Amino acid sequence: MNEAIAVGIFAVTLVSIFLEKWHRVVVSALGASAMVLAGHIRGFFNEETAIEAVEFETIALLLSMMIIISLFRRTGFFEYLAIKVAQYSSGSFVRLMLMLGVTTSLLSMVLDNVTTIVLMSPMIVLIAELMGVSPIPLLISQAIFSNVGGMATLVGDPPNILIGSASHLTFIDFLVKMGPITLAIWAAAYLVFRYLFRGYRVSAGGENRHALTHLSAPEALTDPANARRLFIVLTGVIVLFFMESTLHLAPAFTAFTGAAIALAWTQFDIHETLADVEWDVLLFFTALFVLVGGLEGAGVLEKITEVIFEFQDISPVLLGLIIMWAMVVLSALVDNIPITIAVIPIILSLGARGMNTTPLWWAIALGAGLGGNATPIGSTANVLVISLSERTEHPITARQWLAHGVPVVVASTVVASIMYIVLFDFLSA
Repeated sequence: MNEAIAVGIFAVTLVSIFLEKWHRVVVSALGASAMVLAGHIRGFFNEETAIEAVEFETIALLLSMMIIISLFRRTGFFEYLAIKVAQYSSGSFVRLMLMLGVTTSLLSMVLDNVTTIVLMSPMIVLIAELMGVSPIPLLISQAIFSNVGGMATLVGDPPNILIGSASHLTFIDFLVKMGPITLAIWAAAYLVFRYLFRGYRVSAGGENRHALTHLSAPEALTDPANARRLFIVLTGVIVLFFMESTLHLAPAFTAFTGAAIALAWTQFDIHETLADVEWDVLLFFTALFVLVGGLEGAGVLEKITEVIFEFQDISPVLLGLIIMWAMVVLSALVDNIPITIAVIPIILSLGARGMNTTPLWWAIALGAGLGGNATPIGSTANVLVISLSERTEHPITARQWLAHGVPVVVASTVVASIMYIVLFDFLSA
């Protein structure tokens, strides 16, 4: 009975998030409250265990990186970067998509992909207007490139942050093992986009082309002194991420210290800085942790673990591929964050039973990262891009996203599967 109640609350919450009739924070908060209340009445979950279920290390890491990026936003650094990229494209749509894709992906490796899209999207719309092209292909491709680029590092994608906190895989682990696979996936995604957007051409006349050429990147950089300071801080944080296993410093502590130094060094207004933090994302994460804690308390995750454990005799490669493709499908239907949070305790239970779960963590990271690209609601970055497009003359429809996202995901997952098979021994180490 307890299991049915917990699953019912979790399922209703996920369906409500998918339907998007209410904001996902509201839905997840109501779901978490219902889980605690039901658990309290039935005796499988309570307020104390709900608090214990929250991964505060993950929340601290996200909050710290958001603060650093909020400060960066005030300097105009990202606008400077976007203008430079557009000018180097020399009016070629293909070159523009390539250069924006590379820039977005590289930024997503050191920032989370949500922040990258928040920063890049307004400039992408402006550049598309100046070059006389629809922003739709650029917005869709950049959202997907941000998701793909974020897969390569611990801090680039929210599911990776969750996986890193649970598995104790380091920044180096992600970069070394996910890096080569991500590069192959990126190339496959770009080739698919080249085909899908083959009909797009730059139609900007002389006036618009002249305006693009004469956009002043230095003028966009409104506070170069603080931009340099923040660049130093961010570089220091990334270097310490690399040295995590040597110095035994948790990424959350490193990022939190970096955020504190950045706040002190730049002396931007603290209230304005904190106002830019995406508190809704942090609250969403917190509520999901509570929901999954309720599933665990009711014994649901243990039963799922037992079912998966029955397949321990099948090929480890096949098990990893099954999990990867299952994560792709689930992450396409529902935001990849709640799916990842729900799966993590299952993998931890498998590890406690003696199974080598190292390759399974990579399968989850790949599946969550790729599946989120298929639909408009598959990842937070996608939702943000859709929302931004609705303020332009070219709103992105669900059909347009599916027409481009699904082919990219299919091709990318096939490439990821091949790389997973070829590199399985390396991923299992």
